[in-house]
Amino acid sequence: MKIVEMKNIIIGTAGHIDHGKTALVRALTGIDTDRLKEEKQRGISIDLGFAHLDLEENLRLAFVDVPGHERFIKNMLAGVGGIDLVLLVIGADESIKPQTREHFDICLLLGIRTGIVVLTKADLVDSDLVELARLEVDEFVRGSFLENAPVVAVSSITGAGLDELRAEIAKIAVAIPEKDASRYFRLPIDRAFSMRGFGAVVTGTLVSGSVRVDQEVELHPAGRRVRVRGIQVHGASVAQATAGQRTALNLAGVEASDVGRGMLLAEAGRFRTTRQIDCSFELLKSSKPLKHRAPVHFHAGTAEVEAEVRRLKGADPLEPGSREYVRFLLSEPLLLVPGDRFIVRRFSPVVTIGGGIVLDIAPPRRGPLERLRVLESSPPGEKIALLASESRYGMGMPDLVARTGLLEGDIRKAAAASPRVLVLDAPHFWILDAQWAARQLEVIHEHLKQFHRRNPLLAGVSKEELRSKQLPGAPPWLMDALLVRSKTLAVDGETVRLASHKISFKQDEEEASQKIETAFRSAGLAVPSLAEVLGKSGVEPNRARTILQLLLRDKRLVRVSDELVFHSTALESLRRLLAQKKGARFAVPEFKDWTGISRKYAIPLLEFLDREHVTRRDGDARVVL
Repeated sequence: MKIVEMKNIIIGTAGHIDHGKTALVRALTGIDTDRLKEEKQRGISIDLGFAHLDLEENLRLAFVDVPGHERFIKNMLAGVGGIDLVLLVIGADESIKPQTREHFDICLLLGIRTGIVVLTKADLVDSDLVELARLEVDEFVRGSFLENAPVVAVSSITGAGLDELRAEIAKIAVAIPEKDASRYFRLPIDRAFSMRGFGAVVTGTLVSGSVRVDQEVELHPAGRRVRVRGIQVHGASVAQATAGQRTALNLAGVEASDVGRGMLLAEAGRFRTTRQIDCSFELLKSSKPLKHRAPVHFHAGTAEVEAEVRRLKGADPLEPGSREYVRFLLSEPLLLVPGDRFIVRRFSPVVTIGGGIVLDIAPPRRGPLERLRVLESSPPGEKIALLASESRYGMGMPDLVARTGLLEGDIRKAAAASPRVLVLDAPHFWILDAQWAARQLEVIHEHLKQFHRRNPLLAGVSKEELRSKQLPGAPPWLMDALLVRSKTLAVDGETVRLASHKISFKQDEEEASQKIETAFRSAGLAVPSLAEVLGKSGVEPNRARTILQLLLRDKRLVRVSDELVFHSTALESLRRLLAQKKGARFAVPEFKDWTGISRKYAIPLLEFLDREHVTRRDGDARVVL
C-alpha cells in the first residue's frame, strides 16, 4: 500500500475588524474559530482562532484566524509568525481600512511572500462596487508580494466564490516549499492551558525541526527542561510533529500556570536567550521619525517585550522609509536566532512602525557596521570566520549553533572550507581565527628563542608557564592543540622547546657534569649532600644546578627527596636486591642490614620505594611487592 506524504501549509488571515475573516474560515472549513464567550457576544475575534482543512489527498491547510481590532493587534502578531500564505481579507462594502493597512505592513515586514486577496461580503454590494474594490486593491498592493496575486470575491453566507478560492489556495499551496524539518526544533507558544488528567498543554505553529513523544525539550526563557508526554496535530494523536504543523504538546515536568504565550520550546541545550540584538531594521514610510533610545514594543514569534532602540551610527532620529542596522535592548530575555523576523510598534500611540531581521544575538559592545553586512548576506564560512575572529580563544559547537542557527553538519562543512578558520577536533570541535593562531605560534617561537639564548643549558619552558603567559584564561587543552600544529616547536612531556634547540656543553660544563655524576655513582646508597657535590663541580652555582637538572631529566640521577639524589645504577641494584625477597615482610632495621646504610638514608629510600610500588607499608613493617 502506497503511503501518501501529507504536505502542511499554514494560512493566516489578515484584515480590518468585521470584514469577515472568521466567517470566511468557517465557510471554508466548517470550524468556528471564535472560541471565547466574549468573542461570541461581541461578534469579533479577540484572540487567535484555529481551524484546518484537507484538500486533495496530500494537502492539509491549517488556518490561523487573527483579530482585526486595533486593541488586539498584539494577538494578531502572535499568530502571523510562521504562516506560509496570507489571505488578505477586505470587505467589499468598506474596502481598505486602517487595520487592513497595518496588517498588510506586518505581512511585508515579516517577509511573507505568498497570498491571496479575498473580497468578502460580495453578496451585500452590487457588481460595480466589487469592481471598484478590485481597482483599489490593485493600487494598494502594487509593488508588493501581492501584486498580480489572485483577487477572489466571495460570500461566506451564500457560498459564492468559495470553490474558486479553494482552487486558488490549492494551486498556490502546491508551489509553496515545505518548512525544513531537518532544522532544530522550535515551537513558539501561542496558547497554554491545563487539561484534566493530562496537565499542561501548549499549542503553536512548529516553525522548524520536529518533535517526538518522550523527547526532552527546553522551555525558554527560563531554560527549564521538560518532557513531551503527548502530541496532537489537528486533534489527532501522533508520535511526531514536523515543521509547518499546528501542534499541541502535553508537557510533563511543568505546571500550566508556569507556561504562557510568548514562551518558546526548543531542542534541549541548543539555544540561549538574549537581551540585546543587532539587526537590520526597516522603519515604515507611514511612521514618524524614530528617536535614538526611543522605547518601543518588540514582537518576535509569539512574544512581546518592551525594548529600547539604539542607533549604531550617530544619534539622529531614524527617518521614515529608511533601512538601517540598529541595536535593540530588550527588557526581558528572549530566545532569538539569526534570521528571525520581528515587528516593532511605537510605545505611544501603539501602532506598527517597522520590523526587521535578527543578525546577532551576542554583539560586541562596539564593532564596525561591516560585520553586520557579513552576518546578513555572506556565506556561512565567512560568518563563522567573523565570529571566530571576534572571540578571544575561539568557539565551540554550542556557541556556533546559538550564534548562527546553522546545523552542526553545515558548520563543520563551512569551517573546513574556510581558509580563515583553523579547525580543532580534539578534545572536541573548536574553531580559531587562523591568523590569530599563527600569531600566537610566532609569539611562542620568539619567546622560546629568547629563553634558549639566556638559558642554553635548559631544555625549554614548561607548558604551564607558557599557558599562563601567552593564553591566560584559555581552555587548558588549547595550548597543546596549538603546539602540535607547529613545525618549529617541540614538546617533551611538559616542556616546550624550539625543535632546533640542542643542549651543548662547554668544556668546563662537560667536566662538571662528569664530576657530579661520578660523585653519586661512586657513593652507592650512602650519597653525599647536594651542596657538597655541586660545590666541588668546578663551575659557578647557577650552572651547577642547571647541569644537575639535566642529569635528572635524563634519569641518570634520581631525586628521592628534597635533599637526597641517587645515581640510577644504585637504585637499580637496590631493586634487584628486593626482587629476590619478593613477598618478604620486613622493618627498617632489616632494611638497614640488607643495604648497609644508616637510618638517614633508609627512611627516605623506603618512602621512595613505596611511591614506586616496589614496597608497601603495612603498619610498622613493609612488604616487598
